[in-house]
Amino acid sequence: MRVRCTIGVDIGTSSSKGVLVDADGTILAQAALAHDVSRPRTGWVEMDGGVWWDEFVALARELLAAVPDAEVAGVGVSGMGPCILLADQAGEPVRPAILYGVDTRAGDQIERMTAELGLEAITRVGGSVLTSQAGGPKILWIHEEDPQAWILARRLFMPASWLAHRLTGAYVLDHQSASQVSPLYDIDRERWHDEWWRRYAAPIEQPALLWAGDVAGTVTAEAAALTGIPEGTPVIAGTIDAWSEAVSVGAHGAGDLMLMYGTTMFLIATGAETLRTPSMWTTAGAFAGTRNLAGGLSTSGAPTAWLKDRTRSAYPQLLAEAEDSGAGARGLVMLPYFAGERTPIQDPDARGVIAGLSLAHGRGDLYRAALEATALGVRHNVQTMRDAGADIRRIVAVGGGTQGRLWLQIVSDVTGLVQEVPRVTVGASYGAAFLAAGAVSDPAPEIADWNPVVTTIDPDSALAPVYDTLFDRYLRLYAGTVEVAHELAAQQRADDEKEAPA
Repeated sequence: MRVRCTIGVDIGTSSSKGVLVDADGTILAQAALAHDVSRPRTGWVEMDGGVWWDEFVALARELLAAVPDAEVAGVGVSGMGPCILLADQAGEPVRPAILYGVDTRAGDQIERMTAELGLEAITRVGGSVLTSQAGGPKILWIHEEDPQAWILARRLFMPASWLAHRLTGAYVLDHQSASQVSPLYDIDRERWHDEWWRRYAAPIEQPALLWAGDVAGTVTAEAAALTGIPEGTPVIAGTIDAWSEAVSVGAHGAGDLMLMYGTTMFLIATGAETLRTPSMWTTAGAFAGTRNLAGGLSTSGAPTAWLKDRTRSAYPQLLAEAEDSGAGARGLVMLPYFAGERTPIQDPDARGVIAGLSLAHGRGDLYRAALEATALGVRHNVQTMRDAGADIRRIVAVGGGTQGRLWLQIVSDVTGLVQEVPRVTVGASYGAAFLAAGAVSDPAPEIADWNPVVTTIDPDSALAPVYDTLFDRYLRLYAGTVEVAHELAAQQRADDEKEAPA
């Protein structure tokens, strides 16, 4: 008997993941492929767009082989973002994709566009000030710094829209992703800002705009032969991974806040009102009629992985030692700005700092400090969102980091927030599969039925004084070291320039 199901595939920063899900939300098969991004210079983070398609093909074939009786009713896609992948008229990439806010190369373009257009106008049209997260300055960077690529550029893709294009031939972008191509999208009118597009993005053709769950097209014969997905299968437009993650756990209603635990940390607060603040990102939501105030830490799982590699230790041992270290890591405080920082300080030249080190400290203390640093960053973001008017009433955790109880507990203890953890925390690929199911099912499924909450993490109120003090030190440590950090960042760039091939 054939099993009706949907496929969801997500292209992440460190891996691509796929799921095959039946009509009730049960995962029938999972697959993953690890990959690396390219960091050719300090502040540059790139990836070959061709890898995204190759990995989709491999994942689709693996999933279908695992469930031979699967009847694929729809395909969902998502991916990291906002990324800027420019392609020629035939849809072939003209250069590697420039990744989201972790890539900080377009500082000069941000300054010039802000001066030319005006801060008030940019915020009014796009919702947010221009930062390393904005797509528009990165497009301008390619125009100015990679003219050979620019002369061929005719199409703009992100990972989800690139997969949709390769599967269907459609040239589309979802509204949520488009709202992060700041300042080229008008958030209140939900359309491209034609004047600024002509000024900064011509001769690139504007992609048609859809919502994340809208059908972009159907699988072509060529794509069917490569992937094993039947020709004619509907494919949704998809969206950026964090928003697909929010969908996967039902954290996209008014008053919801999603915390995505991964290589980076992402936060999305949802409401109906367009809130504007220079410290965060204002975006369109995954669904029509919703708006988001979003934030992101440039690193979260990354510093813990860095420590694991440098100490040549196993995660279980590090977690056990971190738990023994206790709240406050025996007098350590860390700034997790190992790749600059996005929100709320919006400082690409910030750098990691570990303060309070003595000969008595061990690797468990360092690991604890790294976990607490992420939690302190979350607290800083949540405080900033609330100051901007966000009504946060429910917090849902998702992502690979939710598999470990200690990290979740530390975040709740540091922030004072209760976190809900659903049964399935696979994340964006599961959300993509759900969106695809909604596009091809009547009636559409409910995420509460697919993925109910199974765990609640309550903060330990006894630790509030400890973490209030630590948060104050965290804020003062950045203020007290920022000048030196910027000098070191400048030195790192200069050293890169000396080492770069002529």
